[in-house]
Amino acid sequence: MSQTHSTHEPAAPRRAIPDRLGTPVSRVLASWEVLLFGVAVVIFIANSLASPYFLDAWNLSDATFNFTEKAMIAFAMALLIIAGEIDLSVAAIIALASTAMGAAAQIGVGTPGLVLIGIGTGLACGAFNGMLVSVLKLPSIVVTIGTMSLFRGISYIVLGDKAYGGYPDGFAYFGQGYLVWVFSFEFGLFLLTAAVFAVLLHATNFGRQVFVIGNNEFAARFSGVPVERVKFILFLLTGLMSGIAAVCLTSRLGSTRPSIAQGWELEVVTMVVLGGVSILGGAGTIAGVVIAAFVMGLVTFGLGLLNVPGIVMSIFVGLLLIVTIALPIVARRIKQASRS
Repeated sequence: MSQTHSTHEPAAPRRAIPDRLGTPVSRVLASWEVLLFGVAVVIFIANSLASPYFLDAWNLSDATFNFTEKAMIAFAMALLIIAGEIDLSVAAIIALASTAMGAAAQIGVGTPGLVLIGIGTGLACGAFNGMLVSVLKLPSIVVTIGTMSLFRGISYIVLGDKAYGGYPDGFAYFGQGYLVWVFSFEFGLFLLTAAVFAVLLHATNFGRQVFVIGNNEFAARFSGVPVERVKFILFLLTGLMSGIAAVCLTSRLGSTRPSIAQGWELEVVTMVVLGGVSILGGAGTIAGVVIAAFVMGLVTFGLGLLNVPGIVMSIFVGLLLIVTIALPIVARRIKQASRS
């Protein structure tokens, strides 16, 4: 009588696969936004110790004017860079929009008309950039360097060494008015636009398309993403926000010169990259850009209270841009070298 043997062997114990990403809490604590927030807190404390005037409520309110207008453009620029494009003409759009508003003010156009002209000029410039990039398939960096010279050049031709003034009294509210106590209209607009762009990027199908395009434009086309249309809309948004910034800045200054907002394109890009948006596209958050705006505003305001010359601030912004672009690349190369 043959002995039967069971053909079933005991099952091997399952091997647990470790969660390399860690817990949700650990991922948040290790995020760039949390690190940047810590930097903002350190800068805030350092400024309060360096100057006895820093913690004054009205001085802190004034500090917001250092970044609100640039940050509103940075929100739109963040989406554009995530999609793998860039717009270096934003400051020149401000100059052209401000010149158009100044010319209209000279012939008696009222506050509502000036606002529409400023925003409309920004939209027209954004549409022009978008058409060249999305329709003619030209590189955005080349296009916007060209339109940067074009738009500001028109302002210089119109104004020369003169300046426009004589804006209506009601127009001053957009750049100088306050909603309540020390909270300016500009700061309220900054918070509103931050919320709108956060929802647009992180909670809509359009935002997902922006990320897909930035990660792999070729695959995005085969997935049915309307790449050209999305890019055109993104350039429209940068033009729109540049027009809104032009309204606020012109209102705050009370005059228009062709050199208005000179060099802002560098600060806007720095704000976006410092906020954790990959310069190569495909990654980034609006929350990071918001915190980066506060960091840059606190730094420049603190240096201003210490009477640091403007050229030093420009050097700081340039170094900050180089470091924030180079840091992720160097870290990635070190990680790859350690694995090999």
